[in-house]
Amino acid sequence: MTQPNRSPGRSVFGSLVLIAVVVGGGAAAFAYTAGWLSPNRLTPDKLVNALAPPTGAALGHRRNHAKGICFTGTFEANGAGSALSRAEVFSRGTYPALGRFNLGTADANAPDATVRVRGMGLRVSTPDGHEWRTAMINAPVFPVSTPQAFYALLLASASKDPDAMKTFAAAHPEFADFAAWNGNGSWTGSYAEERYNSLDSFVVTNSAGADKTVRWSLLPAAQPIAVSPEELAKGGPDVLEQEITERVQRGPISFSLVVTIANPGDPTADPSKAWPEDRRTVDVGTLVVQQIEAEPNGPCRDINFDPTVLPPGIRTSDDPFPAARSAAYAVSYDRRTAEASDYPRTAAVAKP
Repeated sequence: MTQPNRSPGRSVFGSLVLIAVVVGGGAAAFAYTAGWLSPNRLTPDKLVNALAPPTGAALGHRRNHAKGICFTGTFEANGAGSALSRAEVFSRGTYPALGRFNLGTADANAPDATVRVRGMGLRVSTPDGHEWRTAMINAPVFPVSTPQAFYALLLASASKDPDAMKTFAAAHPEFADFAAWNGNGSWTGSYAEERYNSLDSFVVTNSAGADKTVRWSLLPAAQPIAVSPEELAKGGPDVLEQEITERVQRGPISFSLVVTIANPGDPTADPSKAWPEDRRTVDVGTLVVQQIEAEPNGPCRDINFDPTVLPPGIRTSDDPFPAARSAAYAVSYDRRTAEASDYPRTAAVAKP
């Protein structure tokens, strides 16, 4: 979902009409379970439809986070996560990882410097035959607190009423935190310099049967360097893909996987609310990105980064978004695979 360049001093509400193109955040569509809004039933199909830009969906592509690039590597678990979860992915060892750096836009050809939200889809496989899939974004909070509010946001942002977004924001005060980050947060010049957050809450269970509610983040080893969107645009429309390709050609990059544990009373069902910074964290391992491949012929092209694909020892919480996302991911996947003949299988290779 594309986002025009931001400039200091621009009013947050003056740019709200443009927010729709970034609100997908890790949600290739945060859809509703059928019947949530009966009798005016709102299905995953309707929500996926609402993500389409005015020019129509990019055929053969994901309906959100349509622009991306694949990577392969490993997840090196340090064993510290075993106290939290019996999932094998937290047992000390090295496991194959497959992922996708991406932009939060439905436009597969969006210039990189016009999109505020950046994401990472990740799949880690373990010898016991299980997988852990997760989809994260660089925003510190999600725009809204419920799937209903997300759909209302899409409708408001697509409305021809010039006051639609202001009216929406007034009705959903939680939106202010995301809007502030969207308008004033720092940009970086690389996927390797971003922190990626799950935002959604999950429950982990250890071998003794003890449960804890958690969120997780990937923290970059690379030092983030702030750049303006204008500076970034000078590198061309695909500057992020080119930069990450060149960076990894020089050597692997890494991220620390840090799990944050909720205290009693923390909002576990609302991804628009950040947890206090003093919450306990556990560094459970390192994601190492070893190779970048263009998406059209790459290994991530047909992977659905469904956040409900979880190994034993991790399950969804009272947060409604993962199940809603899963429903919409399935719709998006079915549509893009049915449109395979429309997808450009040959892509320009980023020059080192």
